[in-house]
Amino acid sequence: QVYLRESGGGLVQPGGSLRLSCAASGFHFGINTVDWYRQALDKERELVASSSSDGSTRYEDSVSGRFTISRDNARRRLYLQMDSLQPEDTAVYYCHVNFRGREYWGQGTQVTVSS
Repeated sequence: QVYLRESGGGLVQPGGSLRLSCAASGFHFGINTVDWYRQALDKERELVASSSSDGSTRYEDSVSGRFTISRDNARRRLYLQMDSLQPEDTAVYYCHVNFRGREYWGQGTQVTVSS
């Protein structure tokens, strides 16, 4: 059973930082690409950042240079360090993996950027 659980969301002022964590189980974490997505109110879910098993990463243009994705394969955890947060980053953030052709999602964690 694939299981993903996010934590670390909250309310932060513009310019602030948050670090999201995703705990994963049920699949071989170290050899799979795992991602962070987000979904703002009344908008489609979008890919924020990806971490591949070979160590490569990629980012959505609006977060590049502000967000950093990382992983700890031994602890089976995915992280998203978010700096210089802006109100437009407000969304529910989801951990995601495509494992054996199926999409798996965590329950999401709310990030709200507001003064």
